[in-house]
Amino acid sequence: MGAFNVAIEGLDTQPIVVLDDSARGRRVRMARHGACVLGIEATIRGRRVELADGHRDAAELAARPGSRFALLAPFANRVADARYRFDGTDHDLMPGVTGAARASRHGFVRDAEFAIAALDADERAASVLLATAIPPQPGYPFALDLAVRYTLAADGLTLEATLRNVGNLAAPAFVGWHPYFRLGDDALASWELAIPAACVIRTDADYIPLPGEAAYQPLAQASALDFRQPRAVGALELNHTYARLHADADGRMRTRLRDTASGIGIAVWQERGVLLAYTGDTLERGARASLALEPMESLPDAFNRPDCADAIRLEPGAARTFRCGVEIETP
Repeated sequence: MGAFNVAIEGLDTQPIVVLDDSARGRRVRMARHGACVLGIEATIRGRRVELADGHRDAAELAARPGSRFALLAPFANRVADARYRFDGTDHDLMPGVTGAARASRHGFVRDAEFAIAALDADERAASVLLATAIPPQPGYPFALDLAVRYTLAADGLTLEATLRNVGNLAAPAFVGWHPYFRLGDDALASWELAIPAACVIRTDADYIPLPGEAAYQPLAQASALDFRQPRAVGALELNHTYARLHADADGRMRTRLRDTASGIGIAVWQERGVLLAYTGDTLERGARASLALEPMESLPDAFNRPDCADAIRLEPGAARTFRCGVEIETP
């Protein structure tokens, strides 16, 4: 048995994959249902600390309140009025639905049962490869395969999501991740947040980004939302997308969250895209008990944005991978 191991356990009726780093005392649990992370445990000063605010049981996993740690595909966040136009054709994701009920969010795989395609562990890492299909459906006449690899290694947890177009039509498609993090038992208001962004996205009342360049507000003009230098979240209510992220020398764009009292911290990283920060003020359970830091390959409502069209276009037979993850920074 090496430092890293992978096993299958259970959560009521749900099979759970467990990635374990015994050398560092770290453990990640995830469900086949939605390829959803349930827990990220770390040993800090001899005590186990849960860094993930995931679904607590099988019933909550099935109901998915707050979309905790959901994998988002083939789009992340919102599609305005559940309608979009692609290659000259209008599409309606909610045909026959009218009024306020027209709300299409977070893609189609939150309730998918992923197959376990591979389990691997050696002295360097433990990983699981999960796979599902996104078939043609109302408003989305495209066929995709989705493969998701979670890897636990010395630097933390990596997610690699690969979309492959297996149909005969070009498709609009991109992915995102919807994790919620907590840093022990101290209040969210005291946690220190740093986001390496140049802009915050302006939206309308329905959180749809404004058209074109009007969406991009320089943070120099939005001081209340400026986390370019680390500072406490305080009482601020965040449900904002940050764009034009600065990459470190290794190519990773890191958003950092730290509890100054304990020294416990994480870095949520991504290789491209945008980062949505949400303080969970409207959650049914645990409002403002954790902070959602959501790496997304493209903007909310990207299906309707000409400035996102090239980035989200996936030709027949083509594949595209989005990588992101969380590094654990312990005192």
